[in-house]
Amino acid sequence: MDDDASLGADGLKCYQIFISSFYLVACTVGLVGNCLVMHLIKAKSVTGLTAIDVFIFCLALADFQFALTLPFWAADAFLDSSWPFGHTLCKIVLTMTVLNIYVTVFLLTAMAITRYCAVASALSFRCRVSASSAKWISLALWLSAVVATLPTAIFATTGTVYGEELCLLKFPKLSWLATYHLQKVIIGFFIPFLLIFLSYMMLLNFLRQHRVNVSNRNRQSRIANSVQVVVAAFFLCWFPNHAATFWGILVKYKVLPWSNAYYIFHTYVYPIAICLAHCNSCLNPVIYCLMRKEFRKALKTLFWQIYHDLDGDYRYTMTWMDEYYRYTMTWMDEYYRYNVTWMNDITIYHDLDDEYYRYTMTGWMNITDIP
Repeated sequence: MDDDASLGADGLKCYQIFISSFYLVACTVGLVGNCLVMHLIKAKSVTGLTAIDVFIFCLALADFQFALTLPFWAADAFLDSSWPFGHTLCKIVLTMTVLNIYVTVFLLTAMAITRYCAVASALSFRCRVSASSAKWISLALWLSAVVATLPTAIFATTGTVYGEELCLLKFPKLSWLATYHLQKVIIGFFIPFLLIFLSYMMLLNFLRQHRVNVSNRNRQSRIANSVQVVVAAFFLCWFPNHAATFWGILVKYKVLPWSNAYYIFHTYVYPIAICLAHCNSCLNPVIYCLMRKEFRKALKTLFWQIYHDLDGDYRYTMTWMDEYYRYTMTWMDEYYRYNVTWMNDITIYHDLDDEYYRYTMTGWMNITDIP
């Protein structure tokens, strides 16, 4: 192997380590962040939940489940797409990944529409969505996602390619795979993004037309900024992935030819696009929960409670150690005093014994002096 080939192999290995490390970081952040969100929503349920709260909880649950699949994809990326977990786990992990992607996108769309309805209901109660209605809507969205994921559950399998076992979708015809990807682009990105964009634009337009919070320019600015963040995050996370997928669709339908550029893009750039899509599970807790003042306040209270609990445990431990130290030192001091007294008694005994010895020897000497 020449130096150029060796350098290429080393660079590819570093790239694989980077992708797998990114998956693991996304998994950690996603699990922790979404656990916090579900805990905060659960705590808020005591005082009553809104429709948005129900959607956020379902979204956090879906993102949490999605994050659980990332360690498997981290191992897959590290091993250069070689799947070491067998056929059953391939079908389960791939199905759960696609299912939670659909659920996440559907819930984000429902939240955008519900937010517009919540603001519009300030003037009319006709389009208000209640928490109980949100639960039924979430259930319907989960069932819709299950239906959309059925092709994945059916055709996900392992296959040997160039001596390596891969986790992939094996359709009877290449056109079926192209249709499957086209479904993902349309149902999983294009229609949801269009609905999210229109809902938030209608929301901003409603606020301007009815002069809601007109006396509070800072609040209007915060609402506009939050809308921009939501739309931009969804677009940046998902557009590169679906753009690359759409390129593959055109190649599979033979609208565009297979080229070296296509191969390089899907080998080295497409994994980055997938990483951006996986970032969505990490960003959702921040965007849809921590940007809300009430949740930031609840999270701050939670952290203070944990801090005080830990501080209380620390103080209890230090008090216990201090008491133990005092008891030990008192015991050692008594033991020391006892030993010193005992040693003094032995010293006195030795002194008496020495006097007795002298007395005896003196008496013996006196006896020997008698003629």
